[in-house]
Amino acid sequence: MKIIIAKNAGYCFGVRDAVNMANDIAKKEGNVYMLGDIVHNERVVDDLNNAGAKVVNSLKDVPENGTVLFRAHGTKNDIWEEAEKMSLSIKDATCPLVHKIHEDVRNLYKEGRKIIVIGDHGHDEVVAIADQAKNTIVISNPEEALDLKRIRKAGIVCQSTQAIENVQEIINILMTKIFDLRFVNTICYPTKRNQEQIKDLAKIVDIMIIIGSFTSANSKRLTSLSKDLNSNTFQVTGEEDLKEKWFENCSSVGISAGASTPDYLIKNIKNKIKRMGQVI
Repeated sequence: MKIIIAKNAGYCFGVRDAVNMANDIAKKEGNVYMLGDIVHNERVVDDLNNAGAKVVNSLKDVPENGTVLFRAHGTKNDIWEEAEKMSLSIKDATCPLVHKIHEDVRNLYKEGRKIIVIGDHGHDEVVAIADQAKNTIVISNPEEALDLKRIRKAGIVCQSTQAIENVQEIINILMTKIFDLRFVNTICYPTKRNQEQIKDLAKIVDIMIIIGSFTSANSKRLTSLSKDLNSNTFQVTGEEDLKEKWFENCSSVGISAGASTPDYLIKNIKNKIKRMGQVI
């Protein structure tokens, strides 16, 4: 059995930097408090918790003069303001590419445009992006785009981990509904690169394994993309999810992973697959 791991599977630089920041602060200060999960991967959150980076649901749960770490997905403006009023030590782990989307939204809004975000409703990143302008519209699929009323002037951005195909379909529809449309393609390049590699890999292997949490929209999107090209695609969170029957009469396996999947999970799963059969 031949195992091929996508070159850019797993952590993107934004997630890696955020996790490293959390570990470094916890090591230096003893404890740091994360408002919500820093990334959408339970194992990473558990690892950080053991290191002293604790998840809290409210700024009120952070001790006086404590350190709060804002997650990679971005944070709403009112939470920033509240933390500053409480005189907390704020550490910002927001991905720089997400910060750039916030800037793009503010600039489009200054041009007098209605803001539309192509993304998943309720996703942490989308919520923070939408908060950068008043009365932002979030569209997640072509059906919602079809239901949109006509708009004279709009600015459009997208969640950084959106599938290119979904964005293209929605934009094609919005072009028929908006007279003055300005679109800023804010899909991040690590996502584009990972998606393209999965498209290539899924076509040439018998089975695709996508590693990532089922709370991760990014990982689920990669799985869906792979399944469109290879029906023998399976999403797993760890080596214990692998089933030997998947690999019966299998000569090649492709492996990729979502942007919040740590390197050790990819290594563990590769080794487990190796033990299941003879590896070339």
